[in-house]
Amino acid sequence: MSAQQKPDRPASAGGGAEATAQARMRRRADLIEELLDEARKRGDFDHLEGAGAPLDLQKNVYAGDKALAYSLLKQNQMAPPEIERGKEIDAELGRADQLLARLRRQRDIIGVRHGSAFASERRAYNVLREKTRTGYAEILRAVNSKILSLNIIAPSALHRRTIDIEARLRAFEEEFPPLTE
Repeated sequence: MSAQQKPDRPASAGGGAEATAQARMRRRADLIEELLDEARKRGDFDHLEGAGAPLDLQKNVYAGDKALAYSLLKQNQMAPPEIERGKEIDAELGRADQLLARLRRQRDIIGVRHGSAFASERRAYNVLREKTRTGYAEILRAVNSKILSLNIIAPSALHRRTIDIEARLRAFEEEFPPLTE
């Protein structure tokens, strides 16, 4: 081994086997790449059956025993239940955002139009604020319920974290304090 090829530090007893396994895997990957390169250069891949034809993406090789169910859902323009539940969650979160946006607009209109709003405008804003807070909390609770049911039926890659409702309501209170009447 030349000075450039020597490792910087000796392999420890625990890491030596792991380093050897990694080196073997790298050599194997390099060998496979070399073999594929040689085959490409020889033209072995030039005239394969189906070359240039579009892939058949209708078949889901990962669907397993659910393949028939997934194909029926697709034919009827539907998605699997876990995808549909995810769409419902996203729609509900969109509704919650719309509620907050409406309240923000109302707050900004009162603040922009008048340096100080009339008492009737402040009362109307406070009523809208309470209604929005109640609706927002209900939507967040419904979303958490849907998230829990999604996490039961969906593979772990599609799981979602539940929403911290208390933290969201604290943020609501900070952003939209009641106006003094």
